[in-house]
Amino acid sequence: MWLDVVLTGVVMGGIYALIAVGLNLQYGLMRILNVSHGEAVMVGAYLTYWLYTRCGVNPFLSLGVTGPAIFLMGLGCHRLLFRRLMARAGSGAVIEADSLVISFGLVFILQNLVLLLWGGEIKGYSYFNASVELGGSLYAANRLVAFGVAAMLCLGFYGFLRLTATGRAVRALMQDRMGAELLGIRVKKLHAWCFGLGLALAGITGSLLSMVFELTPDMGLPYTVTALIIIILGGLGNILGSLLGAVCLGLLEAMGEHLLGPDMKTIIIYVAFMTILLLRPRGLLGTKG
Repeated sequence: MWLDVVLTGVVMGGIYALIAVGLNLQYGLMRILNVSHGEAVMVGAYLTYWLYTRCGVNPFLSLGVTGPAIFLMGLGCHRLLFRRLMARAGSGAVIEADSLVISFGLVFILQNLVLLLWGGEIKGYSYFNASVELGGSLYAANRLVAFGVAAMLCLGFYGFLRLTATGRAVRALMQDRMGAELLGIRVKKLHAWCFGLGLALAGITGSLLSMVFELTPDMGLPYTVTALIIIILGGLGNILGSLLGAVCLGLLEAMGEHLLGPDMKTIIIYVAFMTILLLRPRGLLGTKG
């Protein structure tokens, strides 16, 4: 029984991690508090739904469409909105406040665009939902595969940050922007690419989630809240902390639902979140300063 709970929590945590890593990348590099991040999940889910139901494209193959498409959307948003904001902002606090307001506007724009294109009714499709037996319990195959893809992307991205020259440039920029500029790192270009990459990871997550859950135009905001909780739990700007925080949150959700029912799991999550925030304000792996 407890194996079932743990596995369920780890599966959801792995999927949450892919969303949180993208948001943490944006915040850690640019101090952009993008509350429209979850809308990239929603757009990715709807694009995959449309490609599958109208064009017959395999949802797993559609990752090659939704990822690049939302990456380009992210580049456009950064160029038109956030780059200008960062150029005139005098401090990280100003960037955070202004980006919060701008990204709230993006939430409503993207939600209404999806309403115009697909309507407000619940959408969904059935794909790869056969049951798989593990440890004496049955699990939906699409959830397990979604977790597997999300976990590989998270680990691959973490390896990219640790092992490649571009990844080291990203980490250097997170730690000290002025020092990174003195070393010749092209900060503005790196900002744009990382902003787009963060949204692309969220869009790919939406494609994976579309095989598991029903779709609505307002489905993105809860994922933004979840990602914010995860990055605060793990530590702002700490990618490894996001992975750890996501797994912890997934386990808390699964245990809360198992012990007290689905109506109480949210209370358990927020109580645990506030407790960690009070005891360790910088997060599980956050560092001072």
